[in-house]
Amino acid sequence: MAKIVEKNSIKIGKEPMVIFPLKEWKKIEETLEDLEEAVRFNRAFEESRGEKLISLEEIKKKYKLK
Repeated sequence: MAKIVEKNSIKIGKEPMVIFPLKEWKKIEETLEDLEEAVRFNRAFEESRGEKLISLEEIKKKYKLK
């Protein structure tokens, strides 16, 4: 588990910084991307409720899904 060390914190400008190993940052980045895709999908799904059926390809184009 990570420890917070305030007396030895690194500051750039007025903000304290956090340093991650690259492997951990990649995991966080992938999780954020997955979350963004899920949010876009849910928005598309909710907006399409009650509408006439459209193809999956049209939904992908409209909401820029992968």
